[in-house]
Amino acid sequence: MARLVLKFGGTSVAGITEIENAAAKVATEDGRGHKVAVVVSAMAGVTNQLVEYCRSISPLHDAREYDAVVSTGENVTSGLMAMALQKRGIQARSWQGWQVPVMCSDMHGKARILEIRTSDMEERMESGEVAVMAGFQGVSPRNRVTTIGRGGGDTSAVALAAALKADRCDIYTDVDGVYTTDPRIVPQARKLSKVSYEEMLEMSSLGAKVLQSRSVEMAMKHGVPVQVLSTFAEPVGSDLPGTLVTKEEDIMEQQLVNGVTYSKDEAKVTLVKVPDKPGIAASIFGPLADGNINVDMIVQNTSADGKTTDMTFTVPHADMQKALEILKNSPELKGTEIRNDEKVVKVSVVGIGMRSHAGVAQTMFRALAEKGINIQVISTSEIKVSVLISSEYTELAVRALHSAYGLEKHQKLA
Repeated sequence: MARLVLKFGGTSVAGITEIENAAAKVATEDGRGHKVAVVVSAMAGVTNQLVEYCRSISPLHDAREYDAVVSTGENVTSGLMAMALQKRGIQARSWQGWQVPVMCSDMHGKARILEIRTSDMEERMESGEVAVMAGFQGVSPRNRVTTIGRGGGDTSAVALAAALKADRCDIYTDVDGVYTTDPRIVPQARKLSKVSYEEMLEMSSLGAKVLQSRSVEMAMKHGVPVQVLSTFAEPVGSDLPGTLVTKEEDIMEQQLVNGVTYSKDEAKVTLVKVPDKPGIAASIFGPLADGNINVDMIVQNTSADGKTTDMTFTVPHADMQKALEILKNSPELKGTEIRNDEKVVKVSVVGIGMRSHAGVAQTMFRALAEKGINIQVISTSEIKVSVLISSEYTELAVRALHSAYGLEKHQKLA
């Protein structure tokens, strides 16, 4: 008998039929003797509609009232899920964020979970009741409803699993696991049975949309095993049909590369003939940081005379115009040419096996060169190599790298 947290995303509870299907899976786990807590998102499309209501009333709305509005979608779903379970003869109760309570910071719209006080919920669970919690929401120190950002249902579920000391957190979604790359681009992509927290965190931050990166970070911090699986397939989480995100030491065979990801949310900025002197980088990136603009890949080339330098870096696509305004107003960059390119994509290879193998980058560069793909910027970490290329080569690059590292189905891995 295990203690489980089951999370159902928007597509998994999109309507009454889907909620009934999800409730049947909860009932199966409950019938096997497990202690179960459920976390639900709003029905698919509901949160978008609520956001649009807020924007229609006022583009510059009060963030506290915005949270009061957009959090209601999860309240509806949690109540309906509890009713669907009760219809099956299962004791169930819905819990809103303030009832648990899920204690959050005071940053409305982007609140961070500080603590989940689960004593009341645990008492009910031990008596045989299934707890159904509204995801995405919590309560601020000032006793106001808060939300924790789009996609925050995953983070809510992992945080609850950590607080409950659950044996596993099952994330039910519309895909049946984590794949070596996007199956829409590479039909031969292979589903991974296990992936490490570190790999999943890199893959989430580099473009994979299966799990929110904050949820992976929290799972790694608290050691919560997380399984990604399909709501619409027959097996339930206890059958372990999906991809298990777990500790590196729990993965017996560590592959050289486990995934190829891509992110189109990139824009490139190049500063030409920047004064080459101490403090110039701080004067450039400091104001960008103050503007909450995340700078990612950075390359600096010193000129032959040693007096100026060219500097290239990437920012989120949505922040490009804001970044350009900040840079144009910098007194340190007077006379500097500022170029930008929004037709770029970041392609990455990720794998914990890189720690103990050489030649990963060489394989990547050779595979891209053979396809005539020019690399504009390179960045690395212990378990990933990323390159910035022209967006027109996205699919070609992903296919070439997936093949170069032997990630296809029925093919021996590199």
